[in-house]
Amino acid sequence: MGSLIFFLPHRGNRLIRWYTICICVLELLLTTYAFCYHFRSDDPLIQLLEDYKWVDFFDFHWRLGIDGLSIGPILLTGFITTLASLAAWPVTRDSRLFHFLMLAMYSGQIGLFSSRDLLLFFLMWELELIPVYLLVSMWGGKKRLYSATKFILYTAGGSIFLLMGVLGIGLYGSTEPTLNLETLTNQTYPVALEIILYIGFFISFAVKLPIIPLHTWLPDTHGEAHYSTCMLLAGILLKMGAYGLVRINMELFPHAHSLFSPWFMIVGAMQIIYAASTSIGQHNLKKRIAYSSVSHMGFIIIGIASITDTGLNGVLLQIISHGFIGAALFFLAGTTYDRIRLLYLDEMGGVAIPMSKIFTMFSSFSMASLALPGMSGFVAELIVFLGLITSPKYLLMTKLLITFVMAIGMLLTPIYLLSMLRQMFYGYKIFNVPNSYFFDSGPRELFLSISIFLPILGIGMYPDFVLSLSVEKVEVILSNSFYR
Repeated sequence: MGSLIFFLPHRGNRLIRWYTICICVLELLLTTYAFCYHFRSDDPLIQLLEDYKWVDFFDFHWRLGIDGLSIGPILLTGFITTLASLAAWPVTRDSRLFHFLMLAMYSGQIGLFSSRDLLLFFLMWELELIPVYLLVSMWGGKKRLYSATKFILYTAGGSIFLLMGVLGIGLYGSTEPTLNLETLTNQTYPVALEIILYIGFFISFAVKLPIIPLHTWLPDTHGEAHYSTCMLLAGILLKMGAYGLVRINMELFPHAHSLFSPWFMIVGAMQIIYAASTSIGQHNLKKRIAYSSVSHMGFIIIGIASITDTGLNGVLLQIISHGFIGAALFFLAGTTYDRIRLLYLDEMGGVAIPMSKIFTMFSSFSMASLALPGMSGFVAELIVFLGLITSPKYLLMTKLLITFVMAIGMLLTPIYLLSMLRQMFYGYKIFNVPNSYFFDSGPRELFLSISIFLPILGIGMYPDFVLSLSVEKVEVILSNSFYR
């Protein structure tokens, strides 16, 4: 449907915008309908399965289906993409191509979260790269070509490992290549091969998630991209890495995962502190928010490494919660930039009085990001904490040490977020500019922010709604692989 954009008449951008938004809303309504009426959350098996033979030569199927693990990210994708296409209204240059690329990203993301065939998973993973590259390199800031090239080098480099892992799994131990994820979950491998495959997949997902030291593409890309692209990057793209770690590394290679998880713990704890302290030193507003994303991904790593029901459910909750919060922060940073044309925090100040609505929304999303109780970030991080503490795999001393490190990270979070708010909104700097007049946020921005804020509050008040989706599936993953 997205390719029909190119057949729309040239006159004006209004038709193109409305067409894109209608497609996104339609998709979201379809997903919601399927979720409400056809999805049973108490069934851990694959539902709504779609299976067609694609390439006869080596048993390659178009195989899609959803379960408790993927329904959350799919709904998140629909929601964030609809809002991002609404956020992209100011884009007027080549708007047909821009909206087409956003819809192409959308299809790749939905395909990735619902694919049940490893090669299809890889194809959808690759389909993501080209739209992001073009969106950054054509509609980005001053250093857009540098950051787009950096992005494509990092992620395409990671994809090589993914492809090698997929082929290694498919061709192992049988004349007929099997790529069906259902049959592969019961497959066992020699320990050495399992570790090699695990490392291959892990590198590929670690670039996307990003895990330190493979994270340096993220601040550059986020700092240069248009803010509607940033919403998609922060809201969904980073979550693909976390989804891949749970879906492939945990389900297919349980022995290697239990070997590597103590190292995971250490890396996750280091990442929380490192990214938070780096974020304090960033003067560029978008880069500061980007490093806060990297810091929050540390909780996902720790949850995956805890190998408990609680920890894994916390991971899926954090995926959805950070998808909302990250997208909202980038959107507000972008709208503020559109109004005052400043990106560096040193030059800003005193914006709160002329732009009070934006100030209110920015403050409330920052509170959500620093895990204020009653918002989704708090619940997600708390559940990850509980998962770590109840994990039978680690000694008490280790748990205390990691918890202590995480606590320092959670102390650093309010420091960089509140100092960002202080530098942007308080003080008197901008008032010294002669005849400065700024518009406050219009109805479009208000609608967008409120529609992201409501789910954050809702999940914070009643997290059971999100948790009930994944509980059964998580139990199945752990009982199949780790509690044998």
